Amino acid sequence: MRRLARWAILAAALLLAIIAGNFIYGWTAPGPLEREVTVVIKPGSSITLAAQQLEKDGVIKSADAFVNRARIFGGTGTIKAGEFIIQPQASNAEILSILTGGKTVQRMVTIPEGMPSIMVYERLMANDRLSGTIAMPAEGSVLPDSYAFGINEPRAAVLKRMQDAMTKTMDELWPERSPNTVVKTRLEALTLASIVEKETALKSELRIVAGVYSNRLRKGMRLQADPTIIYPITQGKPLGRRIRKSEISDVNDYNTYAMTGLTKGPIANPSRAAIAAVLNPQATSALFFVADGKGGHVFADTLQQHNANVKKWYAIRRERGEM
Repeated sequence: MRRLARWAILAAALLLAIIAGNFIYGWTAPGPLEREVTVVIKPGSSITLAAQQLEKDGVIKSADAFVNRARIFGGTGTIKAGEFIIQPQASNAEILSILTGGKTVQRMVTIPEGMPSIMVYERLMANDRLSGTIAMPAEGSVLPDSYAFGINEPRAAVLKRMQDAMTKTMDELWPERSPNTVVKTRLEALTLASIVEKETALKSELRIVAGVYSNRLRKGMRLQADPTIIYPITQGKPLGRRIRKSEISDVNDYNTYAMTGLTKGPIANPSRAAIAAVLNPQATSALFFVADGKGGHVFADTLQQHNANVKKWYAIRRERGEM
């Protein structure tokens, strides 16, 4: 009987050792995942809820086993919310390390130079990886750039970063403005920069275009910028057709063909480069410019020179079948 009892004890001890060994091995052993996956852990998730999501996504075999092992071997780290990339055969230990200390996947939303606020609003609202709602931002309040965001991050938080970036940019550039700048306030700087931004797609032209408009403002000449005709019609979206003669003569707070001075406010969200160009415009005697047919512009000091350049531009457009 004693021998039988000893064998029973030994068998039980061996069984417990096997179970314990398997439990320990299961913490560092390769997991069942066969390919890289992205896992989303919702805000406020406990380790149990996270484990259930991992099991559902096929990252681990058992949520209960993962939780039990994590409580013993996992330390004191807390589960982070976000989107995580899990590599094939990741062990329980590796997975917990990712969820408690790893970097979440960073998504990007890009605001191009000169994008009007209505399109910024639509871009943010159309992104289904963001959450919540926003009001349309004030024109000129967003700095064009690429911004990282996490899964389900509030749109309001992303928009705030964009607007904080514009505030920071103005705080940096405004004190460095040249005595030659024509603008007197930050709003005027943003307004003129938005017009300059919409008039040229070439960064190399920003300062000379700013110089031309500065000259015209000083002389009391109308800016005659086509984008200012379009803005009150579409809020800055592409017009999709040629400007009508009646629209050129429309009197409103934005049409610089029918008014002198600056528009009521910005007509787009200008880039840092456009703002810097307005605050430090190129010294030039030019008062006019027109497209050169190659993506840039040709500049002129006199109306006679400008009219000759316009004729050349019209000839190019006729050759292209645009007129």
